[in-house]
Amino acid sequence: MSLTPALFGQLAQVMGIFVLVCATITGLALAFQWSWRYRMVGATLFSVVLVIGLFSLSFEPLTRSSVEGSVPFKLVYDRFGSQATIVVAPTLTIAQLESTLKQASSNLFSSGRINQGEDRMTIYARTVTHPREGVSKPLYLGRVKRSLSLRNDPNIEVEIFADKFAELPKDTNS
Repeated sequence: MSLTPALFGQLAQVMGIFVLVCATITGLALAFQWSWRYRMVGATLFSVVLVIGLFSLSFEPLTRSSVEGSVPFKLVYDRFGSQATIVVAPTLTIAQLESTLKQASSNLFSSGRINQGEDRMTIYARTVTHPREGVSKPLYLGRVKRSLSLRNDPNIEVEIFADKFAELPKDTNS
């Protein structure tokens, strides 16, 4: 079963009916001063919180995509604006980097990002090389640009910095 906005909408409706039933029982418990009336108040309010959460997920669920050929990455910079940076292993190939950038652009999409005057989001991919003992050098290998407002952006631009791949250690470059 896939987590879709429609599924969360249906769950929110079912839980909404449950909240109405709980509220009715709570009203009766308060009117007749039953000993467990305050427990029902807590259960009803907790159910309301669940409905609000399910309703908000009906707009955009928390799902991750999987692009074939991508490799694991870590998010190292993201202020929820129009730019982010991921770090990848220095052993990946150009094809793997392209797939990884596409996956990152899908996973990091959110309609709530702050556009800061830009209509596109840019995600940079970098790795860290060690040219000599005790020295680390960040190396940007590519970037992807995508829309900030369209989840399934047909105009994703992937740019690979092929000249930077030449700076990777020779045994990791293919």
